[in-house]
Amino acid sequence: MNNKEFKAAFDYIVNEKGIDPEVVKEAMQNAFTAAYKKNTGEDADIRTEINTENGMIRVYRRWTVVDELTNIDAELTKEELEAEGKKAEIGDIIEEEIDTEDFGRVAISVAKQVVLQKIREAERNNMMDEFRDKEDEMMIGFVAMADNRNYYIDLGKARGILPKNELIPGETLKMGDSIKVYITKVEETPKGPLIKLSRKHFGFVKRLFESEIPEFADGILLMHGVAREAGVRSKVAISSTDPNVDAIGSCIGEKGRRIANIIEVLNGEKVDLILYDENPEVFIANALSPAKNLNVSITDEKEKEALVITDDENLSLAIGKKGINIKLASKLTKYKLNIKTLNEINEEINK
Repeated sequence: MNNKEFKAAFDYIVNEKGIDPEVVKEAMQNAFTAAYKKNTGEDADIRTEINTENGMIRVYRRWTVVDELTNIDAELTKEELEAEGKKAEIGDIIEEEIDTEDFGRVAISVAKQVVLQKIREAERNNMMDEFRDKEDEMMIGFVAMADNRNYYIDLGKARGILPKNELIPGETLKMGDSIKVYITKVEETPKGPLIKLSRKHFGFVKRLFESEIPEFADGILLMHGVAREAGVRSKVAISSTDPNVDAIGSCIGEKGRRIANIIEVLNGEKVDLILYDENPEVFIANALSPAKNLNVSITDEKEKEALVITDDENLSLAIGKKGINIKLASKLTKYKLNIKTLNEINEEINK
């Protein structure tokens, strides 16, 4: 490799791959050391000078001046030097430039492998640094590959794994689709970060609201929890820190655009906006929406249990199809909910 080729390669690694120039220099130092040792079989001390401005590489073999030899390949005695008429002190370093063209093909091949390995390590570290703090965040990627169990999503410098069972039920993806995904876990592996993705996690709904509705970032709106049955219904508990701002209205948006955008990403999943209240009885009643006219009482605060009394008309709404509504309300409020009609309560009293 001539100077121009090396400089072009160096600039590409630094600028396009995002590798620290010092890491590349260190890799080259290790490479020429490995190449020299491979070529000569000696345990020599090698120093490499790299001029990144013009691409010139100069390699030096070094000897340390010592009293007694412990490594004949990297040391010289003061007595030996003085016998040759050379002056030196213990600890001095003597250098001799080496012609890299004398290394041989095998040695140069070893050098290339060392550099490539160091670059791969640096790339893995860069990717890990970029994604280490991305757990529980939402990103936009492109569907790059698929197999029987997973989709592989291009996230820029790395690919994430989106298991097909983590899709929203009923949705389908095509190669090249742009898609929003929620990062559930980032693990460091010898091959780089293992990034696990989901679209059915409740956190996906949370991040969608935060990305679509700027009042959350501004602190005007607060999110107190999300309960989700992916593909069916989500309940999102919200409140406003400004008495002049309607929390539910802000999430719906002008002409319903904000909530419509969210529902579109959720593949038509229903979303209940629940007004949070510090009073758990009021919060539970709100969480059981669309049911109305509910009477809630906390029966065991320590065990987080509550009794919900409803009329016959609102019973089915409170429970929901296949029990989904009361199940999500229980998750959202963190209370075990026991629901009964007024007639059932009267029958129990009269027994």
